[in-house]
Amino acid sequence: MTRIFTLLLLAATAVLACGVDVKVPACPSTTSFTFNTGIPAVDPSCPLTEVQMCYTPTQLKLAFTAYNETEFYYDASQTTNGDIWEYEVVEAFIYKGADDPQTYFEYEVNANNVTYNAFVYNPSRVRKEGAPFDHAFVMDPFGDGFEVDTRVNKKAQL
Repeated sequence: MTRIFTLLLLAATAVLACGVDVKVPACPSTTSFTFNTGIPAVDPSCPLTEVQMCYTPTQLKLAFTAYNETEFYYDASQTTNGDIWEYEVVEAFIYKGADDPQTYFEYEVNANNVTYNAFVYNPSRVRKEGAPFDHAFVMDPFGDGFEVDTRVNKKAQL
């Protein structure tokens, strides 16, 4: 069985994006893809990023690998749901289904294993001036069963 998730995946130094509908298989099978595309156009400085995914009855598992990463730039004072996107992060914007979402889950993690977790309401999709926009944080992601494991391999630039 597979499920369809709409993902906008962002990773590494610059803002990278690959807005795709992904058919995600049940674990232990995985689907994977790579991207190195920046917003609004291809940016040659964007590192190659690979994402592997699968799901269980209770989890969507995402494994990001950002290749050729050299900086691992983060603010060690930041905590859960802080503005970690101001530094280097990997991000997934997750929505179950194949249509264009107005509400989605935004998940980010930095090299220091700090996460940003929010349900976002964005019916205009482009943050149109005056349009509604809101978010609700998951305040205790680890208490709610979220797991994250960040590994940095500076020698291999991963």
